[in-house]
Amino acid sequence: MILFAADNHYKTRPGYCAYEIIKTDFPDMVFQEDDWNIFTKFDLARDCRLLILNMIASTCGNPLPDEEACRAVRKYCETGKNLLLLHGGSAAFWHCDWFRNNCGLRWVRPNDPDGIQSSFHPVEPYSIYCCKTRHPLIEKLQPMNFDTADEIYSKMEQVNPGWIRMQTDISIGSQPMLTESLNQWGGKVINFVPGHQVHVTQHKDYISNLRTLIHYLLDE
Repeated sequence: MILFAADNHYKTRPGYCAYEIIKTDFPDMVFQEDDWNIFTKFDLARDCRLLILNMIASTCGNPLPDEEACRAVRKYCETGKNLLLLHGGSAAFWHCDWFRNNCGLRWVRPNDPDGIQSSFHPVEPYSIYCCKTRHPLIEKLQPMNFDTADEIYSKMEQVNPGWIRMQTDISIGSQPMLTESLNQWGGKVINFVPGHQVHVTQHKDYISNLRTLIHYLLDE
């Protein structure tokens, strides 16, 4: 099973928009929006091949994930399985110390528990390109050009040693848009940062890259 958990993200529904396009490619994918009970409906550590998060805890009218949900996701991570964190997914469990320290490139919310200066998002058109690195992903990833303005998550906190695979150059400087790192249990963590409005989350190159990342994290 692949579990894809998302919030409505201020009614833009980025997770749902992407899922509707890729669902036929991954028949064992289970998608859930705005319901954190999904984390305890299954034994994630045993049955989940990949966990995809496109959510920010306690936003969009949703509560914080409860302790049982937090334990289930931590148990999954402790197996060394991989995580794909889309857009604000690095804040999916921002209230948990262990998650904040293992989410790769972290979207820092206001009033952060660790006292870190918050991240922010300029809104402008932007292009994303592959970094100069000899990694097999680079041959499969597609550059992305978004002519219509969208949120660009910026000044995120790097919490694990990692690598930048894609980035963008915007008015405030260069920002990483795709990173790969390892958490403390040896699982790969991919942060794929773009993706707020529908014109991004259903863009053909975004979808192509999302498919590529899922296959990569499944070691296919």
